[in-house]
Amino acid sequence: MAVGAHTQVATAPPADVLARLQGILAQVVDPEIPVLSVIDLGVIRHLSVRPDGRLEVGISPTYSGCPANSVIKADVLRALRAAGFDAVAVDVLVPPWSSDWLSEEGRRKLEAYGISPPGAAAPCPRCGSKRTSRTSEFGSTPCKALYRCDACLEPFDLFKCV
Repeated sequence: MAVGAHTQVATAPPADVLARLQGILAQVVDPEIPVLSVIDLGVIRHLSVRPDGRLEVGISPTYSGCPANSVIKADVLRALRAAGFDAVAVDVLVPPWSSDWLSEEGRRKLEAYGISPPGAAAPCPRCGSKRTSRTSEFGSTPCKALYRCDACLEPFDLFKCV
């Protein structure tokens, strides 16, 4: 379809609706790391209202092969529809998701859950020691690496920087 002068574009929802939407999405958890919401994870890239009145939710996959992508999209749509929103999810591939998009609250939740958040160092989330070593490039999921604390000897996952 050609873009013409009469083409309508999606618009941002009003501030009160946006706040409600963010509250709903803050309850939708990542299926692989259930302490993180899709808001904490930073995968929700935009919320807009299409000319036909449907809510468009832009979701950026953490990486293209992530097995949780389809589950996240379905959970987001289910939560929004249960709250009365006619919603459609779209993949936002550009720019690609970055671990920089994790919220500060999400980083705190990761650490409390026993996963070291992404960063230059890999401190032990259990004892706080910076004396750690990577055991494997891949942890319990492809987005995490397996580390071991050289102080308390406990294994832990590190959420990779992307």
